[in-house]
Amino acid sequence: MSDLVLYEAADGIARIRFNRAGALNALDVELTEAFLLAARRAVEDPKNRVIVVSGTGQAFMAGGDLGYFRHAADPCAALVAVIEPAHGALKLLAASPAIVIASVQGAAAGAGMSIALGADLCVAAEDLSMSFAYPRVGGPGDCGGTWALPRLVGLRRAMEIALLSDRLDAATCLELGLVTRVVTVEALDEETDRLARRIAAGPPLAQGRLKSLLRTALDTPYDAQLDAEAAAFAECAATEDFREAVAAFFDKRRPQFIGC
Repeated sequence: MSDLVLYEAADGIARIRFNRAGALNALDVELTEAFLLAARRAVEDPKNRVIVVSGTGQAFMAGGDLGYFRHAADPCAALVAVIEPAHGALKLLAASPAIVIASVQGAAAGAGMSIALGADLCVAAEDLSMSFAYPRVGGPGDCGGTWALPRLVGLRRAMEIALLSDRLDAATCLELGLVTRVVTVEALDEETDRLARRIAAGPPLAQGRLKSLLRTALDTPYDAQLDAEAAAFAECAATEDFREAVAAFFDKRRPQFIGC
């Protein structure tokens, strides 16, 4: 893995950090390929209960690297070379039972906004500026933005946000539900870590099943969702973690989950 994406894992939390700060973490081939390697490493480690995605420097991610596309002999091939590994990474993160937290600051435009919206939770610094941005460069969207946006804000509002591509500040993003909490720039890493540790201390199987149920709920008929809930709950009820949680409830203590 190149140093374009930093990776570390400890105490049930994997951290993937875009590290192309000089280019505002804009996506090019090398960065997306490194992202895919990091995502694969994170999801293949069963000890990881939470995966945090963040960016170094003043911006989370300012979209795709337009300079890379400008100088490409074949723009279509260049686009595919960037999108395929990026989408591969995002598919891995979405399918993983680990809870994915985006930690965002500064600009989150185009792919940066899409990646942030696709995470399970998003902690934002108060200097956040989000923009869908794709129509400004003649594109329709990628990195799951067109999937996540209408699910978060509804179809009509999603149309407005995407088509106009206005910049949205942190307070507006919080009001719309595009992020889950807003903190000061200085507190971003600390708040993200606090949230990650809280979730990592929870029951991983139950949290993973809950993530799957919620992510598929809008595409699942009600009776099928009930069946899926029953099957997931039965699977969790057979675990040591479930027995520990019930015992802790009656003992009036905090449960200690072991992941099985």
